[in-house]
Amino acid sequence: MSKRRTTKFWIIFWGISIIFLTGWFLFWQIKNKGFESVVDNLPINEKWKTLTSLADYLMQKDGKEKTFLILFQNNMEIRPGGGYIGSFGIVKIKNGNPEEIQIHDLSNFDQRIPKIEESPYPIYETLKVKYLGFRDSNFSPNFKTNAEKAEYFYKLGQGQENFDGVIGITANVLTSFLKATGPIQIEGYPGTYADENAILALEYQVEKAYDEQGIEKIERKSVMNDLAKEIIRKVNNLNNSQRIELMKIIMSDLDKKDIQLYFKDENIQERVAKVSWEGNVDQNWKNDYLMISDANLGSFKSDYYVKRSFEYSVDLFQEKPTANLKITYHHTAEQKDWMTKDYQDYLRVYVPESSWMTDSKNTGEMKFGKEFGKTFFGSLIKIPLGQEKNIEFTYTLPDNFKNKVYDLKIQKQAGINDVPIKIHVIDKNGIKRNYEIVLNSDVVLSEIEK
Repeated sequence: MSKRRTTKFWIIFWGISIIFLTGWFLFWQIKNKGFESVVDNLPINEKWKTLTSLADYLMQKDGKEKTFLILFQNNMEIRPGGGYIGSFGIVKIKNGNPEEIQIHDLSNFDQRIPKIEESPYPIYETLKVKYLGFRDSNFSPNFKTNAEKAEYFYKLGQGQENFDGVIGITANVLTSFLKATGPIQIEGYPGTYADENAILALEYQVEKAYDEQGIEKIERKSVMNDLAKEIIRKVNNLNNSQRIELMKIIMSDLDKKDIQLYFKDENIQERVAKVSWEGNVDQNWKNDYLMISDANLGSFKSDYYVKRSFEYSVDLFQEKPTANLKITYHHTAEQKDWMTKDYQDYLRVYVPESSWMTDSKNTGEMKFGKEFGKTFFGSLIKIPLGQEKNIEFTYTLPDNFKNKVYDLKIQKQAGINDVPIKIHVIDKNGIKRNYEIVLNSDVVLSEIEK
């Protein structure tokens, strides 16, 4: 059921890849018209410089064709890499122009993949899916891992292209472009598509409204074709200041991991990693660390309704450094329908290596592991419709945390934005400090700053 719905929704999102590349093209045009003087006056120089390097790389007129794999990730059905993959695109660029765009429905493509990759815990236990397909390739919080896995499944499915890079895009990118263009009306369809309602309105249009409007089922996706064309038309008509605002929005999406980038060109990838647009777990970070990773397992599009908040407390004054993490999930939907039901989630919490969990509350059977230089705790949890649940973990941190300046890095999950977090730190001298943030990008809190 979930797979069928996702396919319906995401196969029509081919327009986002065109819009995304159009944005790069517009940026490149502006840059060639003396844009560097504007960059120098902006407070985010390093990111603009990286964007410039990316534009040069994508748009250079060298006669060489570049091929990219686009992963369309529906974050209303969250997965560790950003959202359920219902379709993928292949985009070819030559001399700065998109030469070819292919869109593939994964419900069909996955039928070509041999059943050789067994599903990890807990996909089989919850969904009864014994073997993995392309659709499940983003079950890691590390985008490079997901990108390489996606390429692997593409080849297993007899795909013939060799990719220069992989780009992951969530549904939020559509909202971002509508912020730049303003609300859009489409001839032949009721209502207005604006940044605050577009994703839900489109989901309803392709699931329900087309029938009510007397549109043939085979034509239900045409609304996205028309929407994409109208967005591109409006983007092309933006003036230079509006185009700069659009690029700021794209950079915000990159910071939020609504766009994640993996390039085979080492120099470009190094630039991308420097500004944290590669979507990877920081394996080099050796101080305190936290990353929370959710995976919606068979709960339809419930992530549209599930609200999250965290509270993280660290006590370095004790004999053993101790951490306590409280995660609150609130399922705001009141009743089951075509879009939502009780929320079933596989929660993994990534913490510093050598941390040791001493207690947990409101969890199921715990799973433990190590990857990316981190320890993780995992558990299946369920949040019924209309209810709130508090999950709690208590664990010890490595002993050497008492002998160094305390720094905390929190990395966000792609596809989940606007998460409020309260942080309490009692340092090794017994002094308590409190912080409140809204998680929309990776953040670092340091004792040195105080």
